[in-house]
Amino acid sequence: MPAPHNDPSSTAETARPRQLKAILFDLGSTLIYFDGNWDEIRPQRDAILLSRLHEAGINLDGDTFLEEFNANLSAYYIERDTEFIEHTTAYLLRSLLAEWGYTQVSEEVIQHILSGMYAVSQAHWKAEPDAHPTLRSLRELGYRLGLISNASDDADVQALVDQVGFRTYFDVIITSAAQGIRKPNPRIFKTALDHWGVQPSRAAMVGDSLGADILGAQNTGLYSIWITRRADTAANRAHEDTIQPDAVISALGELPQLLNSLP
Repeated sequence: MPAPHNDPSSTAETARPRQLKAILFDLGSTLIYFDGNWDEIRPQRDAILLSRLHEAGINLDGDTFLEEFNANLSAYYIERDTEFIEHTTAYLLRSLLAEWGYTQVSEEVIQHILSGMYAVSQAHWKAEPDAHPTLRSLRELGYRLGLISNASDDADVQALVDQVGFRTYFDVIITSAAQGIRKPNPRIFKTALDHWGVQPSRAAMVGDSLGADILGAQNTGLYSIWITRRADTAANRAHEDTIQPDAVISALGELPQLLNSLP
């Protein structure tokens, strides 16, 4: 079992390089990977959305509603990556329902709909084979571990963390959906560090996105580690010449050795 974050052993303290105390991780394409096909998943997700709306007595033109909902999602995905804000999928769904005249939909109904939708994609997220051994090793070395995920639904992230059995490793799990801001905004990184009272210079960030994880870490003063195994080439290409990580690893299993090699 991981050592409590407020009771590190003296051995771990002396072994820790660069006086780093905490390691923050991204989730998707860093600790977990997706093995599904989005073109197949979207229709399943849409079918559940309509089915649960109908269960709640919300009867509308399904094809038109889905067209508007998916168009709103697509527009929002572009907006959030330029404004670094997170309005959440629940907000988008509730806003569209209000436009259709359903202004009094309960939070319970909204969450029931979303849980069904996200269950479709959750079935296709898997833990990287080296994730558990790496996280366990870092905890045994005395590092405090945290998770920061850009995601439009907090409950979805929390369900994924439990699904792959990661919760026991992390002292703090933060999502953009819960905070209302996205990486690379420094505030979301500082929120995680404030959990321990750790200064940015004593922490590192591990993630696959140059524009979110690495830039955010550098703007906050964290040591930045880019993991390239599943890095989105298209998304990162625009930043390759301008954002330079402090270190690069191709797999999580390389992380303990990297940390031990730091001066």
